[in-house]
Amino acid sequence: MIDTLMSIQIIPQTPHGEDVIPFVDEAIKVIDESGLNYRVGPLETTIEGDMSSLLILIQKMNERMVELESPSIISQVKFYHVTEGISIETLTGKYDEMA
Repeated sequence: MIDTLMSIQIIPQTPHGEDVIPFVDEAIKVIDESGLNYRVGPLETTIEGDMSSLLILIQKMNERMVELESPSIISQVKFYHVTEGISIETLTGKYDEMA
């Protein structure tokens, strides 16, 4: 059951002072490959899942940054857990209709 929303902003240090956006794109690719439903925002990405899957996803994202030779990574994470279930649309659907 999807009972958790996780928002994550990953901020990798780039190995040679490169632009960070291609590294963030790689982190989003890891999210996409997870098969979990997600929504990219301008400053963070929100993903639906169960807590275990989401924690594993953070680990995979950080591992990808290491593969890209990032010397350090900051992962700012927020969780919203609802035992009855939750979705991104539960919180943002009314705004999606306005767009």
